[in-house]
Amino acid sequence: MSSPSRRRGHDPESVLSIAVAVFNERGYDGTSMEDLARALGVTKSAIYYHVPGKEQLLARALDRALDGLFELAADERAARGPAIDRLEWVVRRSVRLLAERLPYVTLLLRVRGNSATEQAALARRREFDAFVSHLVKEAAAEGAIRPDLDPALVTRLLFGAVSSIAEWYRPERGASADEVADALVTMAFDGLRG
Repeated sequence: MSSPSRRRGHDPESVLSIAVAVFNERGYDGTSMEDLARALGVTKSAIYYHVPGKEQLLARALDRALDGLFELAADERAARGPAIDRLEWVVRRSVRLLAERLPYVTLLLRVRGNSATEQAALARRREFDAFVSHLVKEAAAEGAIRPDLDPALVTRLLFGAVSSIAEWYRPERGASADEVADALVTMAFDGLRG
């Protein structure tokens, strides 16, 4: 039996969480396994107990952000009803997801395609963007979006606004994720509706 004062080791979740914080602070390419070991307070070999290497940590982190987006895209509320209502729901849920998984989404937004893992993440992100673009086009075809607005531009602007939240949103500093989502939806959708 171990003594209560003995330091507990890390589990895979804490290793991932700390790695994401270091990646966000130093950049993925600028982070070494030595940096991760220092942040975790362990030896490099202790990290290898949890993962084969740094790129697997990156893959797990990016999946954490992307899996949430694909879960909401698969939700029935994103598939049934008027397209404008589904689009609004997707935008609201995306803001909440960003807030819930802020460090992981922040890392995803900084990915540039420098490795196979990053390229795979960018491909998945483009797949989600295509899903949103399809919703915008459906809403336009239904006459719910002003006809003078290009659906491709609307898609980029909407999700550019959602993505920008990662740069400034801190839950401890004021507005809740729901308040941010409400403000974004009001501002964007009042201007979009035809």
